[in-house]
Amino acid sequence: MSETVQVTAAPAVGRIYLDKQSPAAYQALVKTADTVRATAAEAGLDRILVELVNLRVSQLNGCAFCLDVHTRAALRAGETTRRLGVLAAWRDTGLFTARERAALALAEATTHPADALARERAYEEAREVFDDDELSAVIWVAITINAFNRVSILSKHPVREAPAG
Repeated sequence: MSETVQVTAAPAVGRIYLDKQSPAAYQALVKTADTVRATAAEAGLDRILVELVNLRVSQLNGCAFCLDVHTRAALRAGETTRRLGVLAAWRDTGLFTARERAALALAEATTHPADALARERAYEEAREVFDDDELSAVIWVAITINAFNRVSILSKHPVREAPAG
C-alpha cells in the first residue's frame, strides 16, 4: 500500500501536504493500509502481485510519488525491471501470470469503476483465479492505493533523488 510519507521540504506554492495538515486522518489511512497489507498476506497474496496492483493503479492515476515508492518496493520483493518496464502494457505481453493479469484488470476496474462492462469482466475473470479472501484483498489493495494516490497527487509530494550509497 504505502510507506509513511516523510516529506520535509515545503510543498509547491499554494499547496498543503494533506498528511501534515490533517495528521490524524492520514494516520487513519496508514492504519488502513497496514490492515490491508496484513489481509493480503493472510489471504496468501504474493508481495509482488500486491506491488503490481499498487503500481498499475498509480500509473493510471499518474502519481509519481507512489510510483517511486512502489517501484522500489517491488524491486525489493524480487520483481524484475523487465516486467516493471512493460507493466503499462501488461495485456500485450505474456510476462504476467493469469493471477497477476486478473489482479491488474481488477485494479483497473477498481480505479475506473464507471466502465461497467470492464468492471464486470474483470470481476468475473478474477473469480476464476482467486478465492473470496484473495479477491477481497486485491480489491482492498486497489482501493487503498487509490486513496494514497490522491493524497500524494493533491499534495504534490515530490520524488527526490535517492541518497548516495
